[in-house]
Amino acid sequence: MEEAVRTVEAEAARMPAGPTRMRLQAVQFMWEGVHAGESLTPDRSERLAELAATCTGRDNAERALLILRGFDAMMRGENAEEIAEICDRALVNGRLAPGLGWTDNEWGVELLLMLASSYAYTDRLDRAEALYSEALQAYDTAGWGGGHLVLAHAYVGLAHRRRGRLEAAENSLRESLSLAERVGRGLPLYWTATCNLVDTLLARGHVDEAWAMAERHGFAPPYPSTVVLPDPRSVRGRLLLAVGRTKEGVNELEAAEKAAAARGHHNPVHVFAAADLARALATEDPARAARLAVDVRRRAERLGTDTAIGEALRVAAALETGQRAVRLAGQAVTYLESSPCQYEHAAARIEYGVLARSVPDLERGVALARSCGADGLVERARAELATGVGLR
Repeated sequence: MEEAVRTVEAEAARMPAGPTRMRLQAVQFMWEGVHAGESLTPDRSERLAELAATCTGRDNAERALLILRGFDAMMRGENAEEIAEICDRALVNGRLAPGLGWTDNEWGVELLLMLASSYAYTDRLDRAEALYSEALQAYDTAGWGGGHLVLAHAYVGLAHRRRGRLEAAENSLRESLSLAERVGRGLPLYWTATCNLVDTLLARGHVDEAWAMAERHGFAPPYPSTVVLPDPRSVRGRLLLAVGRTKEGVNELEAAEKAAAARGHHNPVHVFAAADLARALATEDPARAARLAVDVRRRAERLGTDTAIGEALRVAAALETGQRAVRLAGQAVTYLESSPCQYEHAAARIEYGVLARSVPDLERGVALARSCGADGLVERARAELATGVGLR
């Protein structure tokens, strides 16, 4: 990957200013953005932002640079409104430009997945879903199979997961993984399907199945050399905590934080390791847990989405007791009720119901969790309702 990037960089440097040079620069930035290792050039984001600032979207090279800038800003956790504005400029009347379609060969699928994922992780799920669904339809219509179809099903599954449609997400991701088995294990697309399926099974509360899936499909270090959404280290850390391997889980989450920091990736919805780490350390090291929670809140407010802020408030509430915990949990519900991510809303509603000892909130949480297919949340809420001690 690094040799490929350097080859394109050297060729771009030979070109005079103009469309050809800009296209090669866009290709270089794209593969640097896909590369999961430390940034090949320390000022990459600054150079990309400077170059994209000159782009109006008048041709596909400029549109590609705008997409790349939007994706980089999303991964770095910059302001979501600004990210959406940059991505919108890469479209023509709200649609992909001619020559930038899902079956066009000049730019490839990676660029368009970056665009859709920038929307997905900034609470613009309607736009993300439309693009992912368009990809699946385009490949089905054209008769394309292999890697393209694997990715289309995986990212449709990711959109369902973000929406909180967990059963639909699981179905799409199982289809993706089945196709990926025929393409070849170890490829980035295989990791994408596996990572998202494990994440979805955990959200559903099917922990044993998630662990078996991870074991069967090699969802463990070493990680791929390309970026995977969501962050696989964060997902594996969450999995390890869920199966009771707490020390290993903490180590994995710490590694996730370190790797993300090396790349400047601070979107707390994509890399959620700090939030899970804060919860895991709440009893053992409350001071560190509190510092992590503050950092998660800072990143969430920088991104500015209802999902990110609501999730940060959930973490803060988990570290508090008494009325302060109730107040923070209530604030989390308020934000997540406005979020397109209804699984997180269901979780927050149930947590608030437990802390506030409120039967109506627990009942509403059960209804939300059931509609999401979040069996684990339903069981937890029902257990609280069954005890009924002190609930009003």
